[in-house]
Amino acid sequence: MAARSLRRFGTLLPVCGSARQGSLHFRGSPCVFSTAAQQRSTGDECGPEDPHDEPKHPLSDCALEHKAIKLEEQVRDLTERYRKALADSENVRRRTQKFVEDAKLFGIQSFCRDLVEVADILEKTAESAAGEAEPSNPNPALKKIYEGLSLIEAKLQSVFAKHGLQKMNPVGGRYDPYDHEIVCHVPAEGMQPGTIALVTQDGYKLHGRTIRHALVGVAVESQE
Repeated sequence: MAARSLRRFGTLLPVCGSARQGSLHFRGSPCVFSTAAQQRSTGDECGPEDPHDEPKHPLSDCALEHKAIKLEEQVRDLTERYRKALADSENVRRRTQKFVEDAKLFGIQSFCRDLVEVADILEKTAESAAGEAEPSNPNPALKKIYEGLSLIEAKLQSVFAKHGLQKMNPVGGRYDPYDHEIVCHVPAEGMQPGTIALVTQDGYKLHGRTIRHALVGVAVESQE
């Protein structure tokens, strides 16, 4: 019976190995297997998988270069937009500041136009009083009126100059359509043609801006 059992499991005996490594009993017959030791040996040889040995899928050099070029273009585009926005903001700030400054300077422009008309009346009245208060006319009242009007006129012109309002003195200068308006032509006697020979109404400028044109007569060559 034992012989038949050995023959029946004879194919297993070479695999089992020495009895010192361990034994497994099949129906009372000893059979040796390399169990735990063999598993440990197999595990030691194989070891855990190295994470560095996992397959990777890196981008190719061409793809990386294309991506870098695209990013550089985006950076240049954003930088250019930022510069334009900054320049536009600075221009708006300057225009706004200029508008505020002009409003401060020329806010009294309409008021000054009305004042120069008062100055015209005062000047004509002073000239009329001067004609009446000549040495041949010993009237002291007219003389005092003339002196008073002259002082008022001088003070008014001083106030005008303080606030940037100045009277033009174009006689002898060249005609400028931005400052003058021609009302007549006079013969050029001792004057260059095209120059201003007389002024029929004074012109005024406020901080360099013409608020009333001067009415002038321009010298022209006499025709014989």
